[in-house]
Amino acid sequence: MAIRIIVKEPDPVLRETAKEVTKFNSNLQKLMKDMAETMYDADGVGLAAPQIGISKRVIVVDVGDETGLISMVNPVIAEKEGEQVGPEGCLSIPNLNGDVKRYERIVVNGQDGEGNHFTVEASGFLAVAFQHEIDHLNGILFTDIAQNVYDITARQRKGGE
Repeated sequence: MAIRIIVKEPDPVLRETAKEVTKFNSNLQKLMKDMAETMYDADGVGLAAPQIGISKRVIVVDVGDETGLISMVNPVIAEKEGEQVGPEGCLSIPNLNGDVKRYERIVVNGQDGEGNHFTVEASGFLAVAFQHEIDHLNGILFTDIAQNVYDITARQRKGGE
């Protein structure tokens, strides 16, 4: 496993629609392990392959709850309901946060590193993380859809308003 470099906005790969994965092999499994290690090293809760410069439909998510690490290939939101608004940040856009409207509950269909299909039902923070990472696969950044965007370093200097 290896920690990869996280690309930052305005890197063009972050604006591409990632390619569907059709080859399930040891290279893909290594990529997924590297992504998880990179996410944990950066104290993130999710990472999409485009964030490490690879235009493939692969995400990893771990919001720190009992669900643990979820690695998914070719994820698709199959069901969605409700709404929630909350702050989001991004490893590819340091020092900015924004308030983003997301679905409260989603069902995501995808594949594991060997090509087996599986489904995840997510609500709350886990649903937000999945939606954020799937947006990355479609070239969408949270700053594109946020109701407002703010510099968190300025807030920290003021004493964390």
